[in-house]
Amino acid sequence: MISTTSSTAEMVTQDKLQKNDGIIEDKNSGKLGCCGWLLVFISIIFVIVTFPLTIFMCVKIVKEYERAVIFRLGRITDRKAKGPGLFLILPCTDNFVKVDLRTVSFDIPPQEILTKDSVTVSVDGVVYFRVYCPISAVANVTNAHSSTRLLAQTTLRNVLGTKNLAELLSDREGISLSMQEALDEATHPWGIKVERVEIKDVKLPQQLQRAMAAEAEASREARAKIIAAEGEMKASRALKEASLVMADSPSALQLRYLQTLNTIAAEKNSTIVFPLPIDIIQHFMHWKA
Repeated sequence: MISTTSSTAEMVTQDKLQKNDGIIEDKNSGKLGCCGWLLVFISIIFVIVTFPLTIFMCVKIVKEYERAVIFRLGRITDRKAKGPGLFLILPCTDNFVKVDLRTVSFDIPPQEILTKDSVTVSVDGVVYFRVYCPISAVANVTNAHSSTRLLAQTTLRNVLGTKNLAELLSDREGISLSMQEALDEATHPWGIKVERVEIKDVKLPQQLQRAMAAEAEASREARAKIIAAEGEMKASRALKEASLVMADSPSALQLRYLQTLNTIAAEKNSTIVFPLPIDIIQHFMHWKA
């Protein structure tokens, strides 16, 4: 118990030291030092001396959807991006990087994935993201767009590897949401905000498609036979009840016979078959005997 408490205290202390080191680095990141300020002063004098010519080198413009991250002697100035509009830089000591803040979309190439139930499928998708922190997108990652594309491919494999085929085909919205959360959490230090992830297409092997089609067809045929059997059972019950009613009332059978003749005559048939009662035939047979 004592060792566990001491290890926990050490971890908390290390976290505090790391946070304090990060704060100290942030505070010292904007300091140029004596040599740096000397170079900046020389650059300012150079701009003043050659003012009519260097004005075109100092004034820069960024558009409404862009931001400029300025580096002065390799350090980010003011810890914030410039823009939109006009801003000034020193030609000898400053350089800047433009960052586009608009939403970017890209297609995830088809990935061959082995699902949880050992079925190989090919899945592709689309990702929408934007840069919300230009400084992090420039300073914390070499190429934010390329890194996000590669991370989307690996995230797609990792997420779908934990799903079976039925979940993959039926729960696309849940899979897209889990992918978006995973990508957003991973790209947060890069200044990237993942807005939306969508699964475009799931391609199954041909043999599996034929097997699933045969299974669905057999299931539909089984349901059709069950429905037909239920209909026959209900019809037989109705006929039984009708026969009991007609047995109690002989005139009902005669009315049914006339109704049947009316139905046949309405169809414009050239031949009408009149049923002959069995009692009359038996009477003639006894008469001959």
